[in-house]
Amino acid sequence: MKAINQIDELDTPSDLKEKGREKVAEAVNGLVADAFALYVKTKNFHWHMSGKHFRDYHLLLDEQADQIFATIDPLAERVRKLGANTIRSIAHIAQLQHVKDNDEDFVSAQDMLKELEAENRKMTKHMREAHKIADDADDVATASLLEVYIDETERRTWFLFETTRD
Repeated sequence: MKAINQIDELDTPSDLKEKGREKVAEAVNGLVADAFALYVKTKNFHWHMSGKHFRDYHLLLDEQADQIFATIDPLAERVRKLGANTIRSIAHIAQLQHVKDNDEDFVSAQDMLKELEAENRKMTKHMREAHKIADDADDVATASLLEVYIDETERRTWFLFETTRD
């Protein structure tokens, strides 16, 4: 990663210590990559949903995908506010993402929902880790942003969990 304090056209002022900003930016860039990957995975399952609960699940996943997509720009802009570069390509996302792609031709509705529940749980874990890094860097803005997204991710997890219960 290029030094944050190097003067260039993308330099952004901050009163936070450089080392802390670098760590926060790295953690948040991972979340940006995960959000992109989880968005695509959620839309994949939304598009390929089938079965007796098709309408309900299709709409649930569409709503969740929209919520995930809405986090991407604020997270990426937070990285820029810290003076760092953010995601630049699909290949960059693939390098950083923790979310596992699913390219199977067919996945049952229950397996889709359970897989998304697990991915959202992992996303919450990674957000909590990034929150800790932000706290350690005295970056209250990033921590505050993540608190909202942690709550939203926990809500998605809860809905997916409840939907798969018999």
